[in-house]
Amino acid sequence: MAAAVLVGASLAACSSTDSGGDSSLLEQLQDEGVVTVGFAGEAPYSFEENGQLTGATVALHREIFGNLGIETVEGVNADFGALIPGLQANRFDVVSAGMSILPERCEQASFSDPEFNYTTALMVPTGNPMNLTDMQSVAESGARLATMTGAIESDYASSLGIDSMQVATPQDGMDAVTSGRADVFALTGISLNWMKNNNPDAPVDVTPSFVAVIDGVPQVGAGGTVFRTDDQDLLDAYNSELEKITSDPEKYLSIVGEFGFTEEELPDPELTTEDLCAGNI
Repeated sequence: MAAAVLVGASLAACSSTDSGGDSSLLEQLQDEGVVTVGFAGEAPYSFEENGQLTGATVALHREIFGNLGIETVEGVNADFGALIPGLQANRFDVVSAGMSILPERCEQASFSDPEFNYTTALMVPTGNPMNLTDMQSVAESGARLATMTGAIESDYASSLGIDSMQVATPQDGMDAVTSGRADVFALTGISLNWMKNNNPDAPVDVTPSFVAVIDGVPQVGAGGTVFRTDDQDLLDAYNSELEKITSDPEKYLSIVGEFGFTEEELPDPELTTEDLCAGNI
């Protein structure tokens, strides 16, 4: 992890976000052939494996930016909660984290069209001794909950009056459960199942995924790539290429399927970024 941060710092120093002149960021990236993305190490969205940047979001970015004439995707590792501030500080060009599109985030940055639909799951000790099934059951049981700083599950916990333990990474959340410091770790189902499948000896189970309900309202969620608000040309070009992928299930799965994504994660075309940003769902 330390090595990843050092690599990120080096990349940030020469990032295209520092370029001057009157050209748009899209034109700068096309001239340089490199886009630098901020990521938080959350598998299977965007993470490092054997020193290489990989994941479903990264795969989408390589396809989309490649089609825009930007052949190389490089990464800067940051805690999830530091991604939007890092974007605003020009540490990277976009955020590659499958980040949930939420009204408060839309006030700080611009989101692409949805790339993934989300459901939540719970990581619990083997056998699920507290019989936890959803966020309400966590609140009612008094279970000690871990959530990732800046993640939507932290907002769910706050809305339900749960004082959750904040962790920086998914691995920290699993460690909290296996060490007994937390009874449960809440995150997207796709992430928790990836962790379980890639750590088969860990003494944990993952509950079936669910749609969280807050104040009687189902929290239908979707994630996308994050852009600075003044990089509209880049966002428009990105969305144009993204639509070609999300409108074609076979193409979509050819890019993200190897990371455990299925048609269930394919974004609903009626669920728009505009509605998600406005909270109209």
